[in-house]
Amino acid sequence: MSDNESKQSPSLDVPEHLEYSQDHVWVDTSSSPAVIGITEYAASELGDLVFLDLPETGGRVEAGDEIVELESSKAVEPLVSPVSGTISYVNRDAADDPSVINNDPYGEGWILKVELDDDEPELLSAEDYGKIIH
Repeated sequence: MSDNESKQSPSLDVPEHLEYSQDHVWVDTSSSPAVIGITEYAASELGDLVFLDLPETGGRVEAGDEIVELESSKAVEPLVSPVSGTISYVNRDAADDPSVINNDPYGEGWILKVELDDDEPELLSAEDYGKIIH
């Protein structure tokens, strides 16, 4: 077993219906607007989130933009958008209590909802993302 494998928990959840970026951001494109959050892997790496700096709704975002600042007990990390579009909603509940992201990153811990541009974002399948983190 390599050092990388010994550090990673095999029980990390990678839901099949979502798409992923290499920056550990998930996107649910099955709804409109698309829902965006950080993966369970990212949440576990960051540790307990203590602050979330959300953008304003109605703002424009481009793929590759740093759009949210995530502050944890370990680090301050940007959330890099894997998609382009207009921010429709931000999760104020997660801003009020960032631990919801650690506890339920694929459910109540969503971060943004973005009305996507027409172009298809280049995202990874759950299987391909799983290969990155395992």
